[in-house]
Amino acid sequence: MPNNNHNPILRQAMRLVLLYLALVLAGTLAKPLFVLAQPAAVSGSTGWSGIGQAMLHGLLLDVATAGYLIAPVWLLCGLGLWVRLRGWRVAYKVWAAVVGAALALVLVGDACLYGFWHTKLDATVWNYLAQPEGALQSVSMGYALCATLAVVAVAVLLYYLQVLTFVPRRKAAHAPSRKGATRRTKGWWTAAWLVAGGLIFLGIRGGVGKGTANVGMVYFSPNAFLNHTAVNPAFSLISSTLKAGDYGRQAHFFSHDERKRIYSMLGYNTESLDTEPLLNTTRPNVLIILMEGCGGTFVNAVDPKSDPRITPNLNRLAHEGVVFTQAYANSYRTDRGTVCALSGFPSFPDLSVMKMPSRCEHLPSIASSLKGAGYATAYLYGGDANFTNMRGYLQSTGYDRIEGDESFPVAVRRTHNWGVTDAIAFDTLYQRIMRLPQGRPWHVTFQTLASHEPWIVPYNRIKGDKVANSMAYLDHCIGTFISRLRQSALWRNTLVVMLPDHGVNYPEGISDADERRSHIPIIMAGGALKGPRVVTQICNQTDLAATLLGQLQLPHKQFGMSRDVLSRTYTHPSAVHTWQEGTYYMDNSGISVVNLLTQPASVMREAPHASQQRVNAAKALLQTAYDHFRGLLG
Repeated sequence: MPNNNHNPILRQAMRLVLLYLALVLAGTLAKPLFVLAQPAAVSGSTGWSGIGQAMLHGLLLDVATAGYLIAPVWLLCGLGLWVRLRGWRVAYKVWAAVVGAALALVLVGDACLYGFWHTKLDATVWNYLAQPEGALQSVSMGYALCATLAVVAVAVLLYYLQVLTFVPRRKAAHAPSRKGATRRTKGWWTAAWLVAGGLIFLGIRGGVGKGTANVGMVYFSPNAFLNHTAVNPAFSLISSTLKAGDYGRQAHFFSHDERKRIYSMLGYNTESLDTEPLLNTTRPNVLIILMEGCGGTFVNAVDPKSDPRITPNLNRLAHEGVVFTQAYANSYRTDRGTVCALSGFPSFPDLSVMKMPSRCEHLPSIASSLKGAGYATAYLYGGDANFTNMRGYLQSTGYDRIEGDESFPVAVRRTHNWGVTDAIAFDTLYQRIMRLPQGRPWHVTFQTLASHEPWIVPYNRIKGDKVANSMAYLDHCIGTFISRLRQSALWRNTLVVMLPDHGVNYPEGISDADERRSHIPIIMAGGALKGPRVVTQICNQTDLAATLLGQLQLPHKQFGMSRDVLSRTYTHPSAVHTWQEGTYYMDNSGISVVNLLTQPASVMREAPHASQQRVNAAKALLQTAYDHFRGLLG
């Protein structure tokens, strides 16, 4: 057995243990600092005891993350038992600098982004790093500077933590070292080294059980913020990145036949039969307004709990036109919700179809269907139309003319953090519509942007509530635009469809597992409508495509998971929603929310009662959505 005569090796082993513990401790101590960076997310029930529990439960992932980071150093020590390593200090310090910088970026980035995304850092961030200027538009220069300084400070701290725990102080010491060790002694130390490697692997794996380490294993509380606090962001980023592209396996809940059987019972079909007519013409001009983040919690016409003062114009338009009061967004981000609304394509917790050009080419869309029926098509947005491959998606799905911020005068391109503020963009929309050639129907999609964090708008009607005030600004812009359009000759033959890309966490405290977060208004206005109508069936954002095209008596079989809500074939009203952590299924019997981060997937919440049928429906629909996704390439 090894003995104290071989102190260089023993000391090196002790330093390896200290380094491992230091990395675990770094992940653990990052949790209270993460909490301190989220004052808005801390509820009254989040005290030091809750944070302590988050630190304790999160140790599993801290250990796993430390294992990933120490593996190369462990390998270095093993080599040093048999081969003299020259210049190992320099190599290790370079590695420590890289690890320190990477960890600092992850820890600080997670703390900063959580306030905007309300989810832990994962592989989604790689999509935004391709265009960092877009990600920075929600923050001030001061905020960005403070975040940069924090990254530098944490990187330096982590670098010295690694160097002080592993690199010996005395230059004469050799480590990793084999000096003075016999072959037999080195054999014992090699065996110990292999055992240590096994323990590191077990830490990375998450133990000896059937399930491997995953983000959901540290969830312990009904308080989503505490669960998020427990998650090590580096592990979340590593694990989600390693899983990227393995889409089929992530939702393989049932055999192919069982999945088909469950899906067939859910009444999903895109057929229009005996559709209730809402329009007085089958070829109106069609204007779709995607209202950034304007979920149902801001629109009293669909959510009686909301403040009616926030969006009086939308409330009025809902009463005058057609309103879908039980519609739900499929996803939680703009790039995903846009595809759901315009292509009738389902959403996913771990991928954005818009960011995959090869898939976008095969998507159906409202624009392509209308273009095929003789419509002129255009898209207008006051922001960067290239962000998240939006231009590629729009070009692939039938838009003849695509205009982003580059189409506006230079003087107005920075009137909002994300580009051209809505009042100016709506005015430009009006001017563009007025100049469209007469005699040919047109379809325009207009995407707003001002009702987006940091919620800074040239408006101040809702005092003390920046989020509600930004939605009130959007409502004001819509009201002004509709009033102008109503006075024009175009009004008589125009259908205006207003819906958001997604909801937001408002009021503070609701999460994606809460259906109020994804409850959205779908409002139709315009002279092409026969009259007012309230549609109370539960439905999804993806159902817009089949419902709209059904009204226009245009074929829409290519929209495989979009349903005509006004058709006699719509026999099982329901809605689904996906986000990073889970999915839910809702029908007239209630709602079942499934946590996809646990292994196996588990039920997070059910109301008003448990239902295995709803749980199976949620899983089968997600599995079917992945099948549709894989089918985009034939």
